[in-house]
Amino acid sequence: MQPDEAEREAVLEALRRFTHDAVPQLDNQDFAALVADASGQVVGGLIASSRWNGFHVEMIALPDTLRGMGIGTQLLNLAEQEARRRNCHHMFLDTYAFQAKPFYERHGFEVFGEIEGPPPYYPRFFLKKNLA
Repeated sequence: MQPDEAEREAVLEALRRFTHDAVPQLDNQDFAALVADASGQVVGGLIASSRWNGFHVEMIALPDTLRGMGIGTQLLNLAEQEARRRNCHHMFLDTYAFQAKPFYERHGFEVFGEIEGPPPYYPRFFLKKNLA
């Protein structure tokens, strides 16, 4: 079943109520560092959010024509600067075997978990970088 927006919102509201009752302060802030082409059209970037002193990089993507130019490093550096500004203790993300694990490791991320599965998709890696 594919939930519609109202169904998704109903589940999210139940989670918000539970969380509000369980913790003293809701702390969820989004972050985006976007890359646009010459016409101003967004063609890639980094999407993240912080919650309770952790910074989750949800996705980072660039078109093939912009890879290998240091833009991904710039995006990750912007995210780390923002995470530090928000007093986050760590950053975390996940990536599949066919994606960018070596890139993240070059930027100080370490694997803390792994899920096995069939190639070429798996394994799936969970990485973190301590900021404290």
